[in-house]
Amino acid sequence: MVLIICNIALTQSTLPECEGSDIKDPIKNYLKSRKWTNCIGTSRGLHGETYVGEFYKGKFHGQGTATAPNRKYVGQWKDGKKHGQGTYTFVNGDKYVGEWQKDKYYGQGTYTYANGDQYVGEWKKNKYNAPDNLRERHGYGTYTYANGDQYAGEWKKGLRYGKGTFTHINGKIEEGIWKKDKLVNSKK
Repeated sequence: MVLIICNIALTQSTLPECEGSDIKDPIKNYLKSRKWTNCIGTSRGLHGETYVGEFYKGKFHGQGTATAPNRKYVGQWKDGKKHGQGTYTFVNGDKYVGEWQKDKYYGQGTYTYANGDQYVGEWKKNKYNAPDNLRERHGYGTYTYANGDQYAGEWKKGLRYGKGTFTHINGKIEEGIWKKDKLVNSKK
């Protein structure tokens, strides 16, 4: 959905094309792009990276798509950083769709792991790690394991922590207070 919205936004933008966007030499293109403002252009990196989208004062700003040989981000930018709604796809098959703040996933989002697991909920990413280093799930969320098990509840630093319910595929339910991924106070 975010991909469709971003692509529509780019094609419907009223901003003019950036001067020098057609320069194929990455160094000349980069130097030119540092001066772009209120326009849509293509910026090329030395290692095959590209950004196609809106610029403001020489930075990625607005809607845009950044691709590199092993990852892709489609979404909103602010002052050269991922900020707002966006989708990030990792080379290992993981994908994050949701809110970003200053280049980090932060707020509501869905992280789908290559192994089939999925987390839907709140994130607080203190520093950039690719992919999820398992410590950014923070707040309320639901983690569904590829085998069908599911935990819905509170998280702290990537661990089940607070009120929550773990429902096993075999029907067993563990409900209560969790601390560091362990049920410490069971609700009967």
